[in-house]
Amino acid sequence: MKKYMLPALLALVCIISACSSKPAIKPAEEFDAEKSFTRANKLIEDKDYAEARATLLEVKNRDLTKKFAPLAQLRIADAYVREDEPELAVAEYRKFLEMYPDHRHAAYAQYQIAMVYFNQIESPERGYGGAAKALAEFEKLRHDFPRNPYRDLIDLRIEKCRNIMADYEFMVGTFYMNKGTYGAAIDRFEGLLKTYPDYKKPERVLFSLGMAYKKAGLKDKASETLKKVIDKFPTLREAADAKKELVSLTSEKK
Repeated sequence: MKKYMLPALLALVCIISACSSKPAIKPAEEFDAEKSFTRANKLIEDKDYAEARATLLEVKNRDLTKKFAPLAQLRIADAYVREDEPELAVAEYRKFLEMYPDHRHAAYAQYQIAMVYFNQIESPERGYGGAAKALAEFEKLRHDFPRNPYRDLIDLRIEKCRNIMADYEFMVGTFYMNKGTYGAAIDRFEGLLKTYPDYKKPERVLFSLGMAYKKAGLKDKASETLKKVIDKFPTLREAADAKKELVSLTSEKK
């Protein structure tokens, strides 16, 4: 009987040991922020923007080193630009600037905000809003980040924004002229010359202002303005037209 008890006892011990032993717990794999960030950039290049942003959000939340978290926030915004979602992009760039105002890429974020609006400029009638917003953001960039690497580009973009806005003012002034609302036309042309003294077509504005004065019955102001056209732009067509209008004004005074 005893010769059968020992094997049975050993078997029972083995069963009890097997039941009581816990499976080995595999240690959690450490999150690799750099690897995930690289993967997200690849997803952006592949135009898988939703998955890229999900990965970047994980980097932002789990990067213990805080080295890649700011970059992840920036790339979330970049992904929205690539996906042609300008307002969402602007919101994410602004979030970056709020969270990391002193980051080395802060100037880039501000520049991108300005460029989102700048890229909405199409024509004077449709581009005024975008030009006005872009101008404000470029000026903020120049003020907040005077040593930014985009200084030469900013000057050119600001000039274009101002010209677009001035074109719009001239277009509205011309509309009022054609409508016969000369007082409103005068306000627009005067405002244009005051606000945009560097406008690319000053001769047109000055001549149109002279004509608005004439149509409104302000003959002295009309003569004074038309003479300015002749003095400042003697070789241009507007000067020749101004001379004809001055002759007409002189005849009317007689």
